[in-house]
Amino acid sequence: MSPYKKKQLNKIRYELDKLDNHLIQIIKKRTNLVKKVLELKEKKNQIVDKKRISSILRNIKKKSLKNNIDPKITNKIWRNMIYAYIDFEKRNFKKK
Repeated sequence: MSPYKKKQLNKIRYELDKLDNHLIQIIKKRTNLVKKVLELKEKKNQIVDKKRISSILRNIKKKSLKNNIDPKITNKIWRNMIYAYIDFEKRNFKKK
């Protein structure tokens, strides 16, 4: 790799790192909201809402296409995030 390309690569990686730091803050906010949702759930079987999951994924696909983003990428990201939070809710559910 030429020195110029190496410098460009480092600049792009720096921007990616900055973006990752923003994403961490967004994930923290989302986690706090999920905790609030979990407090409202009375039974463990309320954790998975298949209709809501389908609705979210449909909306993400529409927004991805509108923003010229490969919907396969966003679908995988959201699906993984949803199921990670489902796992989080199951691990943190406390019977009332």
